[in-house]
Amino acid sequence: MTALDALDRAFAREEPFPVGGCTYCYGERDLAELAGPLHLISDDMVSSVAQEVPSHWDDFPRLYRRLTPRIIRPVVTGEFHVDEDLIATRLREASWTTWDKPLADALHDVWTAWWRATLHTHPSPVRIRETLSLITVATHTLRPWLDIWTTTRTPTADAHLADLIDDVLFEYELTDLHLGFYNEYHATPELLDWLLTDARGRVEDTRLDHPYLRELHGELSGGSGSAGGC
Repeated sequence: MTALDALDRAFAREEPFPVGGCTYCYGERDLAELAGPLHLISDDMVSSVAQEVPSHWDDFPRLYRRLTPRIIRPVVTGEFHVDEDLIATRLREASWTTWDKPLADALHDVWTAWWRATLHTHPSPVRIRETLSLITVATHTLRPWLDIWTTTRTPTADAHLADLIDDVLFEYELTDLHLGFYNEYHATPELLDWLLTDARGRVEDTRLDHPYLRELHGELSGGSGSAGGC
């Protein structure tokens, strides 16, 4: 909540501006609403913009940036009915890492605070896979989040680990796991390595001993090196 409040303050300087967009999907009243005070924009309108394709707006990055506090708070609290992967994709399309430093830093602080809070709360408002996927795709990096998980040696973090393992080992999805609405991030190399090394022994699941996983891990570890997102 502290990080979210700081996000609100950082983005408070984002002033209203004339919003133009697809008039087939959004009428004049909708565009006028989006151009008005942030707190008066309806939740339904925020949700609509959050998932809409960028081409619907004359200035998509600016509109998404202005609405970011209204989008992120309900996402983090599990009250936003838009796919988490899609939120991550739209943020990348809005080039959030290139925003003014106070804005980008405040958003990154939310990712870190949300991740740590999730690991200390089980069950959490948002499933562990969705949280990990969103922050991984949004930041285009997985290993730092896994490293935080490694150092969080709590029963709640281990319970989340059991949930994630059960999720990604269903039909052995882990062998070719992509995160993101458009499968932007290939997570298998890093996640498999982490599960078979740093996280091994924290959760008992015999599926992790499957010979194919061991073989795949060996192939990936002996490959060309870094296993980042594609």
